[in-house]
Amino acid sequence: MTDSNALSAVLVALMKGIADRESEPALWQSLTAVQAQVRDYVAVLGLDLVLDDAEGFAYLRQRQTPDGAPEIPRLVQRRQLGYQVSLMLALLRKKMAEFDATSGDSRLILGKNDIVEMMRLFFPDTANQVKFNDRINANINQIVDMGFLRRLRGADDKFEVRRILKAFVDAQWLADFDQRLAAYHAHASSEQAAE
Repeated sequence: MTDSNALSAVLVALMKGIADRESEPALWQSLTAVQAQVRDYVAVLGLDLVLDDAEGFAYLRQRQTPDGAPEIPRLVQRRQLGYQVSLMLALLRKKMAEFDATSGDSRLILGKNDIVEMMRLFFPDTANQVKFNDRINANINQIVDMGFLRRLRGADDKFEVRRILKAFVDAQWLADFDQRLAAYHAHASSEQAAE
């Protein structure tokens, strides 16, 4: 592949979402070879390349506008996440931090039942388990679409928690996790009172 073709392939992949060394090794190799050109190209669009070689992922992030400078229109859209998806991401990140502290393995694999049980603590008991499971499945599917979970081949009920989650739910955010959990508990209690 020529440098021009490699640059095009890398840019298109990054514009679509997250580039991952494990799932796309050829693209990753091209990215590392042309990363300076990628940085220059996306800078014109007001974007930064975030590349974590140790964890094996890369993505584009909107550049912060300096004070007093005219604002560049956003190319990378922000997503407003609902309570359930935010909670699930927080719990998955906390699980990853615990896993990293206690395991030598690099891949955190969770079953659907593991995720459901993590979430169950934050929701009122309900007689309609089917509805609860459907809500959790919809949240899991949304997180898969966002790129933070990956279904394992041949096992629809097993998921790999992708390392890129660490970049989006960072250590500072985790430090405030207990306060956030208290807020989530309060929210769950208010939902229970409303029902």
